[in-house]
Amino acid sequence: MDINSFNRVGANIRKAGFLIVLFYLLVVLIMKFLEANNFFGYSFSMLSNDIFAPPSLNHFCGTDRLGRDVCLRTLQGSSLAIEVVFLAILFSLSLGLPLGLLSGYFGGFFDKCLSLIMDTIFSIPVILLSVVVAFVLGKGILNAAFALCIVYSPQYFRLIRNQTILVKSETYVEAAQVAGADVKKIIFKYILPNVITPLPILLTLNAADAVLVLGSLGFLGLGVPANVPEWGSDLNLALAALPTGIWWTALFPGLAMFFLVLGLSFIGEDLEEIFDSQNSE
Repeated sequence: MDINSFNRVGANIRKAGFLIVLFYLLVVLIMKFLEANNFFGYSFSMLSNDIFAPPSLNHFCGTDRLGRDVCLRTLQGSSLAIEVVFLAILFSLSLGLPLGLLSGYFGGFFDKCLSLIMDTIFSIPVILLSVVVAFVLGKGILNAAFALCIVYSPQYFRLIRNQTILVKSETYVEAAQVAGADVKKIIFKYILPNVITPLPILLTLNAADAVLVLGSLGFLGLGVPANVPEWGSDLNLALAALPTGIWWTALFPGLAMFFLVLGLSFIGEDLEEIFDSQNSE
């Protein structure tokens, strides 16, 4: 296969990833609109639904142990996953980016202390750290986002710090320092634009990983409250019914999680290939 064929495959993978993620974003908008119009309010009609009803024209994905529509809960879970992951990545970037810039630029004792703290956090397994932090913070959407923020902040810190150390030794940065430019101007005008290039790769790959970690927290009974539709908690409840042949309560939340992770991973991997090819030229 020649280089053009590889490029076409990469472009198709990236398009597929963007289409998948775009679909989930559309689901989020629809769910938020329906929620704002009280579409998900309590209804006595739910009490008439058969429990563990298989997929049918009335309930495309069947119902769960309480007669709730699995399709609707899966779509609501999509909205929650996107919301929590977006907040988590935003918090992580907001913490790791400025700390990495300052640590890499100033160095010294400040850099050593921050690097020690971040390296210690980074060395702890992701699931273990997220479980501990989520347990300490308690349940809640913001708490789940903060738990994931603690997990991923060191990655942004390490990336930006290392890039900053490389860039600050460039001739144009040294020339700006000799010319008397202040620290703020040097960091924001000369360093920041040149260290954020790899960030989209890390953002998308971390988002894919965060979906799985959030699902793991929900599966363990942590993260968000029990009354909030979430894929991990729904999978936990589905396990008890799975041996009896009730497969749909586990299949559809699992597929929803799988395709979101797949879409984000497609984008991240393709961006990484593009970045590597640009660096090799």
